[in-house]
Amino acid sequence: MRSCVSRWLLVPSLFVLPVAAFAQASSSAPATQAQIAALQLAVQKAQMAGDNAWMLVSAALVLLMTGPGLTLFYGGLVRRKNILGTMMQSFAMMGLITLLWAVCGYSLAFGHGNGFIGGFEHLFLHGVSLSPDPSYAPTVPEQTFMVYQLMFAIITPALITGAFAERVKFGAMAVFLVLWSLLVYCPMAHMVWGVGGILNVAGGRWPCMDFAGGTVVHITSGVSALVTALYLGKRLGYPEENMAPHSMVLTFIGACLLWFGWFGFNAGSALSAGPLATSAFINTQFSAAAAALSWTVVEWLENGKPTALGAISGAVAGLATITQAAGYVQPMSAIVIGLVAGVVCCFMVFKVKKFFGYDDSLDAFGVHGMGGTMGVLFTGIFASGAINAVFGVDGKGNPLPVGAIDGNWHQVLNQAIAMAIGWGLAIVGTLVLLFAVDKTMGLRLSPADEAEGLDVTQHGEEGYEFVA
Repeated sequence: MRSCVSRWLLVPSLFVLPVAAFAQASSSAPATQAQIAALQLAVQKAQMAGDNAWMLVSAALVLLMTGPGLTLFYGGLVRRKNILGTMMQSFAMMGLITLLWAVCGYSLAFGHGNGFIGGFEHLFLHGVSLSPDPSYAPTVPEQTFMVYQLMFAIITPALITGAFAERVKFGAMAVFLVLWSLLVYCPMAHMVWGVGGILNVAGGRWPCMDFAGGTVVHITSGVSALVTALYLGKRLGYPEENMAPHSMVLTFIGACLLWFGWFGFNAGSALSAGPLATSAFINTQFSAAAAALSWTVVEWLENGKPTALGAISGAVAGLATITQAAGYVQPMSAIVIGLVAGVVCCFMVFKVKKFFGYDDSLDAFGVHGMGGTMGVLFTGIFASGAINAVFGVDGKGNPLPVGAIDGNWHQVLNQAIAMAIGWGLAIVGTLVLLFAVDKTMGLRLSPADEAEGLDVTQHGEEGYEFVA
């Protein structure tokens, strides 16, 4: 009984004590400069903790896009004899590009150099500390920014492997893609995102809006994939021999993981946990859903049946196309972008590839190259200052025009210039590297090895072992 009474007597004190404390604080002297500074520091630390948590999660989501997302997506699309070899190509990038990024990749992409390439100030991650770099992400440690960008550098060359699936030596592939990362990816990343880059939206010669990698990731990888497919030629037996995916289940799971990880890819590119991340998150979902629908409908009308492969390919096309625009457009614009992306990418895969006869094995160009190219132009058209006042505000505080929808048609020209530079760098850089690696190491498998498959000839093991 006494304990019950004590608890009831305690309840009024829970209200009285804060009131008394407030009255005491009100009657005391005004806060000192030290107290104000301490409060500001506490707020700053709280913001940094929240933003840093979101960025680390986003980095993990982007890595998930490569392994297991892309490894399963590509692995299921090839024939059974090539599953391990195909998955190893993506997995190898997770290791090789990580080390390359630490040695010199990050410095070449985000160091202070010229308009085309970064400098050497961050070789071996020198000077990349746990303090923020205001030039890139003022509310998270620079090491967080560095590792987040690493995940983009990993998945970009991995996307190219879809074009030469089932016919390239593992060692030659590794050398080619490491060199490609240095000579194509790092310069493009610096031009678009690096301080002083000629395409940087904040002061570049041709300011290009690329929120999460439409030019840096999808154009470079997709166009390079096309060049690689043309250089290597067709797989043995293509297109006469049936080369259907050996496991749509694996591919379906991989596609779902890609969609899930893409939220880190796009929303994480806000580099904070604020409203801009919300906008990019929503646009990512809407565009993927719209593209999955439009591809499915086109395929249904054309072939009489909606396929699982078509639906997931459409979703990936929508994700690739919205990547550049994710943090700049309204949700309804994202739906329009997705609807168009599904139709156009479907046309590229089923009509254009067949007409020209090239063997882009897993449609890296048809989806990523074409999606990235459309995304560049769509960003210039649909970007809205109401979402991202990237060019500042006028004297009345209103956002300056951003895209054509705001009246800034000149931005479409800037986007087209960035697209042309991305295409040009990918074509020239890829051709030079393919020729160099081919003449020194040899790229293509021998006919006998290609017939036996990557798993046995390149790795001495099999993805599936059936014991009687």
